[in-house]
Amino acid sequence: MSDGEGSAQIAAVETGGQPDNITVVIDGQQQQQQQQQNVSITKDDGEPNPKKAKLSGGGNDVFGRGGGGGDKQHAASEKLEHRLGGILCCAVCLDLPRSSIYQCTNGHLMCAGCFAHLLADARLRDEMATCPNCRVDIAKNTATRNLAVEKAVSELPSECQFCAKEFPRNTLQHHEQQLCAERPVKCGYSKIGCPWRGPSHEASEHEKMCPHPSSTGKDVMSALDAMDQKFQEEKLLYDTIFDLMSFEKITFNDLQLKPYRTEEFVHKLYYETARFSAFNFQWVVKTRINNMQRDPALSVDRHMSYQVIHVQHL
Repeated sequence: MSDGEGSAQIAAVETGGQPDNITVVIDGQQQQQQQQQNVSITKDDGEPNPKKAKLSGGGNDVFGRGGGGGDKQHAASEKLEHRLGGILCCAVCLDLPRSSIYQCTNGHLMCAGCFAHLLADARLRDEMATCPNCRVDIAKNTATRNLAVEKAVSELPSECQFCAKEFPRNTLQHHEQQLCAERPVKCGYSKIGCPWRGPSHEASEHEKMCPHPSSTGKDVMSALDAMDQKFQEEKLLYDTIFDLMSFEKITFNDLQLKPYRTEEFVHKLYYETARFSAFNFQWVVKTRINNMQRDPALSVDRHMSYQVIHVQHL
């Protein structure tokens, strides 16, 4: 090989168990450098070297850890959160509980509201409450709270109902009530009649343009009279309750309402108690569901009306 050609001779030398070296012969001079590119070295028997690590071209993509690895980890964490939400949800309402979490003797979870409803419904039917999953008997003295699940649920993310951003459940309520810029608020002059209600970040701008601070005294008095009338109605309700509770003769009875259906063409639901004694009389309490509607099943709203019926004198 002539010097003018400027060519090089490369010999690949394999040393057993050691890193492979490349001997480069350029213009009669030898230089050794560590392997940095893909070099296919084979043994005498034609099999590939099992100890050679296969490298790819991109530095960040070695072993598949570069590029979109962060996106994969983020997607995996989201999937984990969704899986935990499905595992830790209430067995009755299938929602993540916001307060106490109870479990039956087999470990099935129930939120505090559903647990109370199960016990109340069983009492109305004179039956023992059972777990909706395994049908084991549940009661206040057998069901226990699961504090570990309560703490785990409080750390799961939940979406703000106003701004649609996600926050840990243990901080979500504070965010929605105090921090969220999209939470609905009243005008600062609502007490003198301003009816404006809108997102928090628009309140300051509205108050600058609000005409109520410059209202006449007559307009302000009209707004205050409406507020005072509403206050008097609420006060009358509380006074009536306090008067009933302050009677000298008060009888307490533990009543259980049992469900019944009318014999009309469109069946209506009502509840009725057994007879109970009070003040030398026997009484019955009846409760009707959506009594003012022809077909109560057509509405998702439920209105209950109570009636105390005097049966007979003792």
